[in-house]
Amino acid sequence: MRLAVLSGKGGTGKTFVSVNLAAAAKKAVYIDCDVEEPNGRLFFRPQDVVSAPVHTLLPQFDAGKCNGCRKCVDFCRFHALVYIKEKPMIFPDVCHSCGGCALVCPQKAVSEEKRPVGELEIGVSENVTVVTGILNMGEASAVPVIQEALQTGFSYAGLTVIDCPPGSSCSVMESVSAADYALFVAEPTAFGFHNFQMVYELVRLLKKPCGVILNKADGPYPPLEDFCQKEQIPLLHTFPFSEELAALGAEGTIAVRKNEALKHTFQNILRQIGGENAL
Repeated sequence: MRLAVLSGKGGTGKTFVSVNLAAAAKKAVYIDCDVEEPNGRLFFRPQDVVSAPVHTLLPQFDAGKCNGCRKCVDFCRFHALVYIKEKPMIFPDVCHSCGGCALVCPQKAVSEEKRPVGELEIGVSENVTVVTGILNMGEASAVPVIQEALQTGFSYAGLTVIDCPPGSSCSVMESVSAADYALFVAEPTAFGFHNFQMVYELVRLLKKPCGVILNKADGPYPPLEDFCQKEQIPLLHTFPFSEELAALGAEGTIAVRKNEALKHTFQNILRQIGGENAL
């Protein structure tokens, strides 16, 4: 089972839920797709970590072969190419590495070279294989690193927990597209409810089955609860404010490895969403 954990905004406890679900399973793969600021590894502290670079392909133009036909420029739907001073020029941050410019060039004047955009770290923490995507600072798109992290993580057996970026951007869509189930972690506040509705709309368009966990609740929050009832989204669990959980989080400790009752809670969440085989 591939389980994507999402939140409409940062700070809801998405990583708290992700790492504990993975740790509560018999065998799991945790993929951190929040590649701009991955922090699941701070809890898992994986051992035997190996790193691998992530590259995209960037077009290079052979001035000796280029005849100025501009077919590459006309083809690029992302407007990553312009023709200036009798040669093509590329804007790397806009290029999507689709390879189309090389395919349409009649003079075979376009080649591609690797450009580093990030790296992957793969390690093990007890029963969990930890795959962490890390985007290089200043890169415009997280998608290539997310794609590489997912491809690598999917090669391992076990329950797959995808820790998605917050919000509802392209990187979130990339993270959740291959998931079997989407699990929202929502904050019972006006701001949290607003952003939850935005990311729910994305998941609804992708036609993914989904459920909700409320975190850091200090009591009922009717607007969000009524919305879930209206949209028939199951409310799987509510975590109240807890000094114990706050302390464990501050220590970078995975709660289910310290608290047997919490382990049973997360295992019950897995059962509710059809993850019995992971236990």
